[in-house]
Amino acid sequence: MYWDGLKHHVFACEGGHGDFAPRNDLELDLFRYLRTHFGHVSYERIVSGPGLVNVFHFLRDTGRGSEPAWLIDEMSYSDPAAAISRAGVQGKCSLCEQAVDLFVSIYGAEAGNLALKLLATGGIYLGGGIAPKLLPKLAGPLFMQAFVSKGRLQSLLEGIPVKVITNESIALLGAARFAVVETQPCVPAGTG
Repeated sequence: MYWDGLKHHVFACEGGHGDFAPRNDLELDLFRYLRTHFGHVSYERIVSGPGLVNVFHFLRDTGRGSEPAWLIDEMSYSDPAAAISRAGVQGKCSLCEQAVDLFVSIYGAEAGNLALKLLATGGIYLGGGIAPKLLPKLAGPLFMQAFVSKGRLQSLLEGIPVKVITNESIALLGAARFAVVETQPCVPAGTG
């Protein structure tokens, strides 16, 4: 959001579809894997529910871990991303832990990129359905290390607060507020 002197406004964008920028050899391998499957590799292919599944498949398909039978069953009858994130956060599956850790690190790096692009010194707020479910991992060191690891500007990033929105209805509340407030005609004072 930005402040115009009177009220906050939301930036509408599709920034998640920007190009993924690998930072190390593992991420380069992930990029190559996803490019083979999708052509263009955006952050959306990684930092989203389906993206977590993509990361999991990359690790599995490149021999970095095995998929236990109970997880295959769980993923067949429930949301695969939810199954992976639960097993990763709870430490029930090494491959899931690796997938969640890689996801969290890339999420932190891109959140830091956004903070730099917008000079978001007031803070970054993580929303959506995944962040609250990964709160234990987001509170660990991986996210913030990737968030602040920006070379000469690390000290700037270290001063930017990062918060997770845990209200699962926030998108609906925001849309409702927009519908009520933003769509009302401007009536000069004393005439309405």
